Amino acid sequence: MKTWQLNEAKTHLSKLVDAAAQGEEIIIARYGKPLARLVPYQENAVRPLGFFPIVFRSDLLAPTDQATLDEFEGAEDRSG
Repeated sequence: MKTWQLNEAKTHLSKLVDAAAQGEEIIIARYGKPLARLVPYQENAVRPLGFFPIVFRSDLLAPTDQATLDEFEGAEDRSG
């Protein structure tokens, strides 16, 4: 891994890009402080689309009983 100062890197950008394409890793610095890393480009691997399996405890289309609604709303027993 070689470090280049920013002003030098601007002058030799084509050379640095070629070196990175060959697998070399290049650090670009300003006043000795690393700012960027030039690395070879890699295509992202195609990942299959997947979904997290969700299991529901009850039928979502079934009517909800009053006790569950009351509990959800934070209300006390309204049946009386």
